[in-house]
Amino acid sequence: MTGPVDQWDMHPQHFWLRGRQPDQPVQYDDEVGMWHVYGHPEALEILGDPVTYSSEVASRFAPPEQAAVAFDGNLTQTDPPEHQKLRKIVSRTFTHKMVAGLEDRIRELTHELLDRVTGDRFDLAEALAYPLPVIVICDMLGIPSSDRDLLKSWADQSLAARGQLTTRKGDKAQEQSLDAQAEAAMEMGFYFLERVAERRRRPCEDLLTRLVEAEVDGERLTDRQIVNFTNLLIFAGHITTTMLLGNTILCLDAFPDVDARVRKDRGLVPSAIEESLRFLSPLAAGYRLTNREVQLGGQRIPKDQVLEVWFSAANRDARVFADPDVFDPARDPNPHLGFGRGIHFCLGAPLARLEGRVALEILLDRFAELRTDPEDPPTFLTPPDFTGVWTLPLRVRR
Repeated sequence: MTGPVDQWDMHPQHFWLRGRQPDQPVQYDDEVGMWHVYGHPEALEILGDPVTYSSEVASRFAPPEQAAVAFDGNLTQTDPPEHQKLRKIVSRTFTHKMVAGLEDRIRELTHELLDRVTGDRFDLAEALAYPLPVIVICDMLGIPSSDRDLLKSWADQSLAARGQLTTRKGDKAQEQSLDAQAEAAMEMGFYFLERVAERRRRPCEDLLTRLVEAEVDGERLTDRQIVNFTNLLIFAGHITTTMLLGNTILCLDAFPDVDARVRKDRGLVPSAIEESLRFLSPLAAGYRLTNREVQLGGQRIPKDQVLEVWFSAANRDARVFADPDVFDPARDPNPHLGFGRGIHFCLGAPLARLEGRVALEILLDRFAELRTDPEDPPTFLTPPDFTGVWTLPLRVRR
């Protein structure tokens, strides 16, 4: 029961999406010079031990001086104790209470965006899945509506440039990919640097001002750290929700019995979203670096090795998930790694879940049918470490 994977031939190289379990939970890939981690227990061990498994991987792929500038303040690329300090400061501003207070605004925006949809066909990504999270993040940061498309274009440029990483020296495709990502990040960085300077002169009632003013134990974020954190918010904040919503609709389309079940029992909407995060994980993989020699999944891995941790594969591990290739909207327990785990658990997970739940509820209310269009198939992201749609044309019945 692979559904949208077979229907649209998503990520042909991701064998675990096609009902095949890996021969070993940890395997070395000589072609890219990295270790693939497919198993759920092994992924948990890595995510739970940041001392042994470092997140500061960027220096292996980008020049150290470039990485130091580009990733200072990026929580995904920071180890303890710096990570705890940064997370503590950021968490003082990006609170659960603040996110929960956005529900009415998210509901209002979703209705506004869908009110523009006419006829019986529309692209869900263009109409809702992409603009909704961009607007929400920009509203939170106090970014004017006239600049939303600009920020989205930089995030999309960075995403489109991503390819399969390799530790092999002299890989021209990777060098070009990293240069394109760095260019987009630099342009967005200059933009936010101006906004930070404005907030220092004239504070506002927004998240960007709170980041500027936030202080823990007498320490504040530097301008560079604020810029890199806001870059991360724009990129991860809208990409994750976009893919989550699109992937959920793909699954409901591919499994009409599940669609009918969720429509009949709306209490299943939150758990259907969790199952979507497991079944088609938006962030398919993350990277870690070994700080010492380790034994993992029956393999001896030396120090200074890059691990590609496949959350998408771990979420199909038959040792943890019964019938892993079945999309079950009531799956319980569902210990998926769609938002990571441990100290790097996604800070924006509550917001992504809220946006996904509200948007899905309204879509189900408005449309009696949401079906993919065989004459106009969806297009998918090409980077191997993401799973989601660029476009999602739908035929609908109101």
